[in-house]
Amino acid sequence: MPSKAILEQKQQVVADLAEQIKNSVAGVLVQYQGITVEDDTKMRKALREAGVSYMVQKNTLTGRACDIAGFGEIKPYLNGMTAIAVSEKDEISAAKILKQYDDKIESFKILAGYIDGNVVDAETVLKLADIPSREVLIGKFLGSIKSPVYKFAYALQAIVDKDGEAAPEAEAAAPAEA
Repeated sequence: MPSKAILEQKQQVVADLAEQIKNSVAGVLVQYQGITVEDDTKMRKALREAGVSYMVQKNTLTGRACDIAGFGEIKPYLNGMTAIAVSEKDEISAAKILKQYDDKIESFKILAGYIDGNVVDAETVLKLADIPSREVLIGKFLGSIKSPVYKFAYALQAIVDKDGEAAPEAEAAAPAEA
């Protein structure tokens, strides 16, 4: 049986992880087996820059933390070498970054995740990863708003240009008749 100090330490790890999960908007559970140190370092750096916490914990500790946070449905996915990426602000940044490694490394797999208080499967996480970034979506939205206005202005300019060409012809025809 573990000592009291070790039990307290594990309880603190579970409490801290549960608090992180509760305060996050999304998380992704991965099987990180087979990733090289170089790729792992690059991935962790990209996750850190995106404001995502990436942790490797024992599955039992992660499972208990998920239970406390209300995501107990994720426990069946906690088999083998797993890690969890937790994002406090951006719902899709962790999924986007981890999908790159899921595509690149055969043994690295996205297992599941959670978003908006719901546990989702790997397929849903991968679909989230395919959503364009916020900036791209805003750009597309602004482009779609601008397009009808631009077409309207272009049509008005064509009418003005057409009327402008008709006016000199009308002036030229008027003196000839007089």
